[in-house]
Amino acid sequence: MKLFSFLGLIGTLTFSTVNAQSVETVKYEALHEKITTYKDQVVVVNFWATWCAPCVEEIPAFMEVNGKYKDNPNFKMLLVSLDRPKVLDKVKKFITDYHINTEVVLLDDTKRMNEWIPSFDSKWGGNIPVTIIYNKGEKVAFHDQAMTKYELEDVINEILP
Repeated sequence: MKLFSFLGLIGTLTFSTVNAQSVETVKYEALHEKITTYKDQVVVVNFWATWCAPCVEEIPAFMEVNGKYKDNPNFKMLLVSLDRPKVLDKVKKFITDYHINTEVVLLDDTKRMNEWIPSFDSKWGGNIPVTIIYNKGEKVAFHDQAMTKYELEDVINEILP
């Protein structure tokens, strides 16, 4: 029994480490391309940062929702960190500490923010958190404040096949 507990602990630690170390740093074009590759799915894209209190508060709800839907082949969640690349280790620690169970990318394109922010939604003024939901490549929802688990699930349930 102790051996199984130990092996389970090692597996959990290994997964957390691998997950935390796999944060890809991207520019806007690569992020846009990544989002378009999920054209047959409902895609929840959340823009956040470790220094944003409302972002941090909503992460557990997002992870709970992702846990509920992640095995559905028609669903994908992508977290886009707006932290600076020089604090990547802080982002990785955050991922581990908050048990983030979905893909995370770090958007390193602050010099062109005024270009890429309106490309996601003309109403977006640059504040975070922001959640954009796509269905089959088309934007179907834009939410420019923190979301509760229930708000997020309501939107997903309306469009998820």
